[in-house]
Amino acid sequence: MKSLVKQSLGLLLASSLVLAAGCSSAEPKTAPAAAGGQTAPQSAADTSSKPAAATKLKIVTSFYPLYEFSRQVAGDKADVVNLIPGGVEPHDWEPTAQDMKQIQDAGIFVYNGAGMESWADKALDSLKKEQTAVVEASKGIELMEGVEEEDEDDHDHGKEHASAEGPVLDPHIWLDPVLAQKEVQAIQDALEKADPANKETYKKNADAYIAKLQQLDKAFKDGLSGAKHKEFVTQHAAFGYLAKRYGLTQVPIAGLSPEQEPSPGKLGEIVQFAKEKQVKTIFFETLVAPKVAETVAKELGAKTAVLNPIEGLTDDDKAKNLDYIGIMQNNLAALQSALNE
Repeated sequence: MKSLVKQSLGLLLASSLVLAAGCSSAEPKTAPAAAGGQTAPQSAADTSSKPAAATKLKIVTSFYPLYEFSRQVAGDKADVVNLIPGGVEPHDWEPTAQDMKQIQDAGIFVYNGAGMESWADKALDSLKKEQTAVVEASKGIELMEGVEEEDEDDHDHGKEHASAEGPVLDPHIWLDPVLAQKEVQAIQDALEKADPANKETYKKNADAYIAKLQQLDKAFKDGLSGAKHKEFVTQHAAFGYLAKRYGLTQVPIAGLSPEQEPSPGKLGEIVQFAKEKQVKTIFFETLVAPKVAETVAKELGAKTAVLNPIEGLTDDDKAKNLDYIGIMQNNLAALQSALNE
C-alpha cells in the first residue's frame, strides 16, 4: 500500500515539473485588448524595429538673399540655415569654427560668389565634396565691373593693382529681379540633384517664386520707364545691375564696400553732379551708418531716404514681416519718389 502511494506521488511530481517547464518556454502573451476592442499601445521595445523618419536635406546659405531664395525653393522638404545673422553687414563678415562646421555638415552650401563672400574659398577648400554640394549662385551670369574707391595718394598704385589682379567684379546681382531668377534656378537644380525624391516639389516651388520675380520685374519696368530723372545717388555701389536693367544711372558715394570712405575730391564731384542733375534725395542703407550720405545731403540741401541693398534683415524689417519681395517693392517706391522730384 505504501509502495503504491509513493508511486502516485512520484508521478504527480513529474507531471508538475513538465507543466512548469512548458509554461516558462511559451511565447509571451499579447497585451490585453483595451476598451472598445482596440489593442493596447505598443511599448518602446515593440516600436524599436520600425524605420526612422527620413532626415531632411540640410541647406546652409551665406547671407540673406541666398537664404530667402533657398527657402522658397525648399519649402518644407529641406531645412535652410543662414550663416550671417540679421542686422550684420556681410561684406567683411568672417565665419567662426562653428559656422565652418555647419557648412561641412550640410548637404548643400549656397553662396553668391563674385567676390561677395571673401571667406568662401577657404570654406570650400575644407569641404568634403562627396558630402556637400556647392552652389555658386552667380556662376554663369555675366558680371559687371565694380566701382572701387581709391585714395588720392595711391591712385597709380590702385591702377597697377587692378591690372595685376584683374578687374573687381560687382557681386550685387540679386538686386536685379531678372538675375535673381537665375540664382533661384541654380538653387533649384542643386536641390533636385541632391534630393530627387522631391524633385517635383522643388520645381513647383521654384516656378511659383520665379513668377513673383517676373511680376516684380514688370513693376520696376512700368514704374520707372517714365521717370523725370534717371540719376540717383546712393551710399555704396550696390545698384549697378538694377540701374542697368531699368535704364538708370547709379552714382555711388563709396565703392563696392559700404565701409569705404570717399576722398574729399570724390565728394566734391558727387555734390557737383547732384547739383547739375537736380538730385534732391541721397540714399543710404539700413546696415551701415548714414554719416557720409547725410554729409552730402547737407551740402546739397537735399533729404535722405533708404534704398536697401538687402544684404541682411534688420529687426525692424522682421517686425514688419518684410522679405526680399517686400523690400524690393519699397525700393521701387523710393526710386519713383526720388526720380520724379
